[in-house]
Amino acid sequence: MPVSDLGPDEVVTTARDSTLSDLAEQLRSENVGAAVVTEDDEPVGIVTDRDVALAVAESDDAASMSVDDVMTEDPVTIREDADAMEISRTIEEQNVRRVPVVDENDRLTGIVTLDDLVATIGEQLDNVSETIESQSPDYRP
Repeated sequence: MPVSDLGPDEVVTTARDSTLSDLAEQLRSENVGAAVVTEDDEPVGIVTDRDVALAVAESDDAASMSVDDVMTEDPVTIREDADAMEISRTIEEQNVRRVPVVDENDRLTGIVTLDDLVATIGEQLDNVSETIESQSPDYRP
């Protein structure tokens, strides 16, 4: 299974010059915890709800700060055709919860989160469980 099958194709994006106030509203309205900062459809940063919260705690006027002030530059990315197992390694090695997915031209095509990975593993375990139960009628979990 390729990475592109794990997460949503629709990604919440923002620009470097967006204000944190606008970003916070966007995150709220889209019900997500992060936005990918893009330039020419390429990810150049990522900003999370945690980044916004920390800015609020550290600044008297966080609402007018720009995304550029708080984003993580050069986010870890993964190619859309990478094997799904690669996302697990990437999340562990890079210590991130969200990984933008890019095509061969480094253009943003999706995003995969730790939650997506856990949900996929859960679905696969359900499938394995059903197979075990159908092949072993006496088996009772």
